[in-house]
Amino acid sequence: MELLERDRQLETLRTSLAESSGGAGGIVLVSGEAGIGKTSLLERFAADVRSTTSVLWGGCVALFTPHPLAPLHDMVRETGGELPAAIAKAKDRVEIFHTMLDHLSRMPGPQLLVFEDVHWADEATLDFIKFLGRRIQRLPALLVISFRDEEVGPFHPLRSVLGDLPAAATRRMQLPPLTQAAVEMLERDAGRYGAGLYEATGGNPFFVTEALCASEAAVPATVRDAVIARISRLSEPARAIARVAALVPREIERWLLDAIVGTDRCALEECLRAGMVAREQAIAFRHELARRAVEDDEPLPARQELHGRILAALVARDDDSAAPARLLYHADKAGDSEAVQCYAERAASEATALGAHREAASHWTIAARHADALCGDDRALLFERLSYECYLTDQIQDAIRARHSALALWRSSGNKAREGDNLRWLSRLYWFSAEKDAADRYANEAVQLLETLGPSRELAMAYSNLSQMHMLADESELALLWGEKAFALAAALGDTEIESHAQNNVGTAKLTRMDPSGRADLERSLQLALTGRFDEHAARAYCNLVSTAIRRRDYAVAHEYLAKGIAYCEDRDLDSWGRYLVAFRAEAALAQGEWQRAADDADVIAGDHRVAAVTRVQALSVIGRIRARRGDPAVDAPLKEARQLARASGELQRQVPVAAARAEAAWLHGDFADVVDELVRVYEEAELRADRWLKDELAYWLWRAGRLQKPPVGSGGPFMRQIEGNWKQAAREWEALGCPYERAMALAESKDEAALRTALQIFEQLGAAPMAGRTRRKLRSIGVRRIPRGAQERTKRNPHSLTRRELQVLGLIAEGERNADIARRLFVSEKTVDHHVSAVLAKLQVRSRSEAAVVATRLGLRGPEPRLRAQRAT
Repeated sequence: MELLERDRQLETLRTSLAESSGGAGGIVLVSGEAGIGKTSLLERFAADVRSTTSVLWGGCVALFTPHPLAPLHDMVRETGGELPAAIAKAKDRVEIFHTMLDHLSRMPGPQLLVFEDVHWADEATLDFIKFLGRRIQRLPALLVISFRDEEVGPFHPLRSVLGDLPAAATRRMQLPPLTQAAVEMLERDAGRYGAGLYEATGGNPFFVTEALCASEAAVPATVRDAVIARISRLSEPARAIARVAALVPREIERWLLDAIVGTDRCALEECLRAGMVAREQAIAFRHELARRAVEDDEPLPARQELHGRILAALVARDDDSAAPARLLYHADKAGDSEAVQCYAERAASEATALGAHREAASHWTIAARHADALCGDDRALLFERLSYECYLTDQIQDAIRARHSALALWRSSGNKAREGDNLRWLSRLYWFSAEKDAADRYANEAVQLLETLGPSRELAMAYSNLSQMHMLADESELALLWGEKAFALAAALGDTEIESHAQNNVGTAKLTRMDPSGRADLERSLQLALTGRFDEHAARAYCNLVSTAIRRRDYAVAHEYLAKGIAYCEDRDLDSWGRYLVAFRAEAALAQGEWQRAADDADVIAGDHRVAAVTRVQALSVIGRIRARRGDPAVDAPLKEARQLARASGELQRQVPVAAARAEAAWLHGDFADVVDELVRVYEEAELRADRWLKDELAYWLWRAGRLQKPPVGSGGPFMRQIEGNWKQAAREWEALGCPYERAMALAESKDEAALRTALQIFEQLGAAPMAGRTRRKLRSIGVRRIPRGAQERTKRNPHSLTRRELQVLGLIAEGERNADIARRLFVSEKTVDHHVSAVLAKLQVRSRSEAAVVATRLGLRGPEPRLRAQRAT
């Protein structure tokens, strides 16, 4: 794994070595907890300086009986020559020490002497370190001593050794854990978005590395072995404390620990020296992975018995420490199914009331593991609740499984109303999974069954769901028909929730057929949902207000509702719609020329394996289009997957953007052959039922392919202007809509020098290399000779092909700025800076910021750049 966030420490070591090489040696004490990266740092430093420096390395090992002078013997073997024989002939440790010192004094400088893990050193080794440390200033050498500070208590013998080292020659370096930003970057690089490793590991590099290499759920074997080895060295009273503390996430209160096992002060202090931490009236493991390792090592029967005792103690106390979620956790771990059902309902209801739907889904999942303790109807209700919370939080496959379980139970009990309602729910869930055939089948089955039972809330919702399915398929007339039926029945029943749902469908259907009154319907639906606190329906209203605005390329309206909708969904854990809105934000950013922001959003969505298919297809389409427009590699993979998902969805709103993206990529590559048949098929379907914006873009690419028979009926937007040859009017319309790339595409169709120069400038600003190259060639073809330098010419000065923003970021890296500082200076988010830094390191083919700074110096970017100062001044 890359050595992250250690540039400052490496620079300190380099400076110390340089100062020592003149003959006045120095000492660096490198401390930190187990796994913090002391060895990795020193190995990297040794590798960097080995070509010019004599490196001697000795390590101490955690043996029950340490080998005397083991580090010194490691160094002797590494040195070779006559030294091993001389050391072997020495009569006592004093002679050994002087023999080694004489040898070091004869060696040319600079020298690097590393004593690793000296918290495990034997007495003789500690004496040698003290002996050498007092004389190091006579040698051209840097003495580096590493140790775990948490294991060096006030009475540890190493304390006195460190105190005797010459203060003037000694530097202390305590390694900090990785920051949350660094851990999240490693998660992204490993394709483990949202794994929560920072919380689990505390930023400990060893734990982070091992967790990324292992499965998501299990504690890595290397972590487990390291933790258990440390715990096994404790006394029995201390081990008992650790065993109980490991069964309580985060921390265990002192009163609870006393109630279960008692707390001997000496045993508690022993636990703290072994890596646990004391908090106010509580103790805890420093790292969640360490806690889980100890928990997993406890035999299951003993673990269940202890959890039962913890549960009983919490219930008996009857105060804020007995929160339902906490009681549920211990009931589950104790295997007490009856208690699980009792506390699951309380915990989930509390979470739902607070808008914490992920927590509610987790609570119902626990309850489902103990579902056999319930009767049939109660089990069915449990699975319904679980399915709903999974649906809200974008766990669609889990939601489908739970809903099928509920459906089977209602069928077996003969409850037709509940059966019909679950059929309707399966329709909704299969739509999210982009399985249109199944979604349509369940929608129709629900209506057919519920109509036999007469008017009911379930029937009104089934009507509204059918309206929604037609609306999503761009079948506006049928959407309006079923929507009005649903609205009328809901009004008769006095059910404002279903009124909100139905009005949402009606408003969206109107807007997709270019009826502006639909926006008022959608806003009314949103207001009903917000007033009634119908979270799901409010989120869906935000999504449809955004999607219809983006389809009409009304980006001002889209951004108004994007900001509100994303904030609303994030506050309530409504991941299914929050991620959908982020995908729309990527689509809007792409259209408006904010390609990096679009790529950032789309990468986050596409990188999450849990995201719903209907959301994923949007993100993949954006990624493919950006790569094609930039001339980046790997265009085919995202567009191929997007095409597969879009076809399964059966919806034009997904098939059209993907078909257009594939056509554009093929055109830029110069070969339409593989996409034209698909383009024709989707266009013919769109002609029957899509609005003009969807039809027009497909028509444009068919025109480019030479396969357009006649322009679509009812069209008149900028795409049609381009087909008609009126590039000037098309460019004006694209500019008014705020679409710079499309504007430049229209200008590039002219033979006017000024228009082509403007197009070239836009393409260059966007980083659209393929179209910039085409436009430059076209300028030459009409006789223009003085053309602005493009990417190819700039590469002579910028051989790594960094973008303007990447050059700015590199300059600030060279100044020593961290990501948070760079974000403030460039007025962007820290997440965006993370992406830029990763891109810079990749393009420069370097491993660290310090190496990047060296390249920056070579490019003349070290120090404040006038352009950067000017930008900050604005």
